[in-house]
Amino acid sequence: MKRLGKVVVLTVALLWGSLAVAFAASVNGSVRSADGAAIEGVVVTDGYNFAQTDSKGNFVMEVDRRARHIYISTPSGYLVDNKGSIPQFFLPVSPETESYDFVLRKNPADDTRHTFFATADVQVTSKEDIERYATIAEDMGQLAESLGGDYFSVDCGDIVGDSPWLYPHYLKVADKVGIPVWRILGNHDMNYHGKCFETSYATFEELFAPNYYSMNRGKAHYIFLNNNFYVGREYFYVGYYTEALLEWLERDLSYVPKDMLVFVVQHIPARLSAQQVPFEYTGYGLADQTMNAGALFELLKGYKKSHIISGHMHYNLNLEHAEGPMEHNSGSVCGTWWRGDVCLDGTPMGYGVYEVDGTDVSWYYKASGREKGYQLRAYKPGSKADQPTAVVANVWNYDSKWRVELYEDGKKSADMTQFEGYDRAAYELCSDKEKVVYSWISPVATTHLFWAEPKNPNAKLEVRATDRFGNTYVAPLE
Repeated sequence: MKRLGKVVVLTVALLWGSLAVAFAASVNGSVRSADGAAIEGVVVTDGYNFAQTDSKGNFVMEVDRRARHIYISTPSGYLVDNKGSIPQFFLPVSPETESYDFVLRKNPADDTRHTFFATADVQVTSKEDIERYATIAEDMGQLAESLGGDYFSVDCGDIVGDSPWLYPHYLKVADKVGIPVWRILGNHDMNYHGKCFETSYATFEELFAPNYYSMNRGKAHYIFLNNNFYVGREYFYVGYYTEALLEWLERDLSYVPKDMLVFVVQHIPARLSAQQVPFEYTGYGLADQTMNAGALFELLKGYKKSHIISGHMHYNLNLEHAEGPMEHNSGSVCGTWWRGDVCLDGTPMGYGVYEVDGTDVSWYYKASGREKGYQLRAYKPGSKADQPTAVVANVWNYDSKWRVELYEDGKKSADMTQFEGYDRAAYELCSDKEKVVYSWISPVATTHLFWAEPKNPNAKLEVRATDRFGNTYVAPLE
């Protein structure tokens, strides 16, 4: 497997080198609808330079010698064709291509209102994992059918767990669902054993999408960024935005009005705290957050509604960053690496659901195989060792605008107190080393836990949690 990876990287690297000499300094092309009508104003890029189509739908663009694709930022109101679940918005740079032409379909739905699913860390390592993933994919497909209208999915990476041979098997399942998936690379999707960062994303780009790109839907702009910086040694990486990426992003945003809704999709979180913490040279600190996240925040200034969607951590966390954007670090599709149906913080395996209406967005977390109303788990007294008489609840999609309350016999008895600790289900799962297989798996302390002392332990107890959108969810005690 590793030997194959080396061959792929070497072959692509040699190909890039030849193209750098062979193709012309500029390229031309067009963007038209299926009926042949010109589409004006479409943003085109090679990852370094930009152009826009004119009134006839044509463009001419300088091409950087490092460029590997010519691609468009799909405009609102239009759709690209899909190869299975892969949107076809890019064309490989080739000296044999005379014109880079894109044909788009008009979106039959009003895309100012649309829904997207956010998945993270499918991380399959075997065909058995693929079979388990199929149940999650089926759940998404059923939800999509019930919603109707305009919908798609974004994936935050770690599609495979260092197992590139599983890509075709994964795609066979994902393609069957019939949902377009806009993907970005995760650290476990990289090519290892190359010389540097630039060799790490060759296989991913060949299969799925360029290293960074954007698209539009209604009044929302979606940006996909690879922030897994491979350091050219074994499998090591850090969370980092390259200068080339940031320069591209600044240019990309220059075409986006400030009143648009902006989503940034990436693998490694920007940050794991609302406030910036002191920098430390520690392995996990560098790999679990993006070192220069401040550069992204600076570019997003002026966009009053911006969200970051990330994965990587195998838990669920919503953060309102001091600088502006809100970050949704999504629980993993694979739960605890397919060894249990909860993540490390007790969040059930599943995915995020985001409903966009104009520039407004609402969201919830969809546990696979469960109804939308399954948004918390409540434990009977005895779950918290230092407070054995307390009721404890895990509200995995909590943010600062939620309310969590204890009810006794149908009447509110207390506002529950937030605390940091371990979810009981996650703790019990991770303690069973025979089941989880991997010795390094451990539960993660989370801050979306709540406790309260019931006034009458013999009353009918339940926890009610109300999200920022006014939806109330109820959980009886387990």
